[in-house]
Amino acid sequence: VISASHNPYDDNGIKFFDGRGAKLSDAVEAQIEALLAEPPVTRASGELGKAVRVDKSRVRYQEFCASTVPNLDLSGYKIVIDCANGAGYKVAPRILADLGAEIVPIGCSPNGRNINLNCGSTSPELLQLTVPGVRAAAGVALDGDGDRLVMVDHLGRLVDGDQLLYIIARDWKARGLLSGPVVGTVMSNLGLEHALAKEGIEFRRAQVGDRYVLEMLKETGGRLGGETSGHLLCLDHTTTGDAIVAALQVLDIMKRTGCSLAELAAPMPKYPQVLENVRVARKIDPVASPAIQEAVSLAERRLGDAGRIVLRASGTEPVIRVMVEGRDEKLVRDLAASLAGTVAQAAAAVA
Repeated sequence: VISASHNPYDDNGIKFFDGRGAKLSDAVEAQIEALLAEPPVTRASGELGKAVRVDKSRVRYQEFCASTVPNLDLSGYKIVIDCANGAGYKVAPRILADLGAEIVPIGCSPNGRNINLNCGSTSPELLQLTVPGVRAAAGVALDGDGDRLVMVDHLGRLVDGDQLLYIIARDWKARGLLSGPVVGTVMSNLGLEHALAKEGIEFRRAQVGDRYVLEMLKETGGRLGGETSGHLLCLDHTTTGDAIVAALQVLDIMKRTGCSLAELAAPMPKYPQVLENVRVARKIDPVASPAIQEAVSLAERRLGDAGRIVLRASGTEPVIRVMVEGRDEKLVRDLAASLAGTVAQAAAAVA
């Protein structure tokens, strides 16, 4: 897949998937990168693979998506769909329209340069204005390659990946469809963990990245997982994040229960969460610094059981991410700022 994902068009890159439609492991990707660094080797055509054209792929995909919610009828629902001027700009509105919904499209006019530009799941502000403005039941936002989903309720409030994961998990549990734990990441909001616990649903945390969520689901026998950003894995239907399939699951829950998106999301509290990005001269291991360890220990004691602290090095840039969350927003902000300062000082000492 050639994709910029949720980024600007000039960040285009290549994604590889295996024969089962799953993302490759870190080890296999490292092997590919190593091969690319070597001088190219000419091979006989018989040693190469084959390119296979799939006919009517769009129609086949639309039929597959609809098959995941076989009884869904969206007649009488007005839905605003923001496709981020990306891959879903034709299929997503068509799928919803074929299910009977009245569609208000935005971000559905790609020109090759406007993908994810002030639209889509990473910039949902226009969607949040449009949904209450046209009195829609909900808004759906994809990212550029259609693997992230966030939604907007009828009041224009954002419903992120954690809340959507809760909505689907609670419904699947009630219908006896949930097996194994629900898997999020170390960045998933603590409110999700607490809300799932109240429903008797086990929750596990993986590293940040949908591939790591998938790995943990496979290890634990789980079928549902996701990230705050909106990567949602419904393994009963897909092998990777699919925003359209995930949106259909939520819309199906709305229709079956007669509840609005706001009502479905309401039982999950979202704890204040502050993320500080500390730029460093070179990557450091925050766990290896005694000063950082001591600061984290003190901060955790102040938060008690009602909060969390996560420090991790970015995988793509020289940045240490400091995340603090808890019930008391002022305390969370103060601790995040203090820890960011400690990390900056420790990084400067080893630069």
